[in-house]
Amino acid sequence: MQENPSYGDVIEDILQYFKDQIDYARSQGIADEQILIDPGIGFGKTVEHNYRIIKDLRQFTLLGFPVVVGASRKSFIGKTLDLPVGERLEGSLAVAALSIWNGAAVLRVHDVKETKEAISMVDAIRNAGMTG
Repeated sequence: MQENPSYGDVIEDILQYFKDQIDYARSQGIADEQILIDPGIGFGKTVEHNYRIIKDLRQFTLLGFPVVVGASRKSFIGKTLDLPVGERLEGSLAVAALSIWNGAAVLRVHDVKETKEAISMVDAIRNAGMTG
């Protein structure tokens, strides 16, 4: 799967895939409330593809469904930071924070407490000045 992933444009190709799958799901009676969008970080993607997905995550929110990101401890973090799986906390937190900032509604993580604290900071900064 990872050997030679190829996309014309990774974002556009995945968006088109989701549009087709959403149409199919609806045609099979799946309610919109049951649909989540997961761009598949690490599955059939290069390190650069994963960077682009996180950077342009907001594009997936335009489909109108919650976006899920499961990047915790993934190999692209290890390759970027040259770290084994057990030492990828900081990289995972950075990706989680950026994912939330860029529109993710759901995160799949290993380090729940640490990620919750990082996301609390993202929310505090994002909401600064909104209450007064």
